[in-house]
Amino acid sequence: MSSLAIKYGAINLGQGFPNFDGPEFVKEAAIQAIKDGKNQYARGYGVPDLNSAIAERFKKDTGLVVDPDKEITVTSGCTEAIAATILGLINPGDEVIVFAPFYDSYEATLSMAGAKIKGITLCPPAFSVPIDELKSAITKNTRAILINTPHNPTGKMFTREELSTIASLCIENDVLVFTDEVYDKLAFETDHISMASLPGMYERTVTLNSLGKTFSLTGWKIGWAIAPPHLTWGVRQAHSFLTFATSTPMQWAAAVALRAPESYYVELKRDYMAKKEILVEGLKAVGFKVFPSSGTYFVVVDHTPFGLENDIAFCEYLIKEVGVVAIPTSVFYLNPEDGKNLVRFTFCKDEETLKAAVERMKEKLKRK
Repeated sequence: MSSLAIKYGAINLGQGFPNFDGPEFVKEAAIQAIKDGKNQYARGYGVPDLNSAIAERFKKDTGLVVDPDKEITVTSGCTEAIAATILGLINPGDEVIVFAPFYDSYEATLSMAGAKIKGITLCPPAFSVPIDELKSAITKNTRAILINTPHNPTGKMFTREELSTIASLCIENDVLVFTDEVYDKLAFETDHISMASLPGMYERTVTLNSLGKTFSLTGWKIGWAIAPPHLTWGVRQAHSFLTFATSTPMQWAAAVALRAPESYYVELKRDYMAKKEILVEGLKAVGFKVFPSSGTYFVVVDHTPFGLENDIAFCEYLIKEVGVVAIPTSVFYLNPEDGKNLVRFTFCKDEETLKAAVERMKEKLKRK
């Protein structure tokens, strides 16, 4: 979709990367680290200062105290943290439950590990977890449940009730949880809840996160996995042979970023709320059915009022005839049919870009 955007000169509200830059103080820290000669291989599981900064932030966010050297592994983005976790802790034939729609690397990496993937579909409008279906999906072969909150692509945030139920099922059936929380600082309507902070869950949870979304530095690829030592061991075995170590100067700068004052996060949320309002109100005015998004910088809509047969046909039409890019959501499902009526837009763009995209759609997109 991004390459089609370039070909047709379309406004890209598809791929989730900001078209504005990260904060100056973080970029300056990276430049300084390079000038200070911090340019050779880092310690495999992270520059000590960054591991400490991650532990500090995790304590502030969840109240949990973790050992920076034994329970935190720095990776090349959260995508590598996901891969190292799955490859390090899942054996061929293990069952892993995912909630569809899901970030596409989950299915790919689970396939590499030889896992048996069980999908549970979250349905609009609320994308709530169907608890009974989840209960019946868990068997003696279930090794892990993979959750993502705030959730890409829907913007759903798992409620405390949902997380508590999942936690009880995991404890009862001795199941692990891999939780992707890269959008934790983009929680708009309710506070983000980290699964590891629930009673009895730290021992069986791998918490995955990254720098890119919170600091608009997606190209730096700094991620991490937080887990108790017996799970960290597996993550590190895989990480050693995936990338071994992550960019050294960027890790030093990431440590500076994570120690940003609380005011940074308040401002970030405020800026994104304004962007979200421009896009959501605009999409409603254009005629889409817009589903509520409580977190992330994504919003999912029903495109069917415009009369195209499925999400891919709609997105191609939108690029070629209207000049705006969205992502077809069928790629986020085990069964593409489940996503054929939905498309995803992102609002991690400057306000002028969002307004221009809405204007194009108002002008050229007509309901059938």
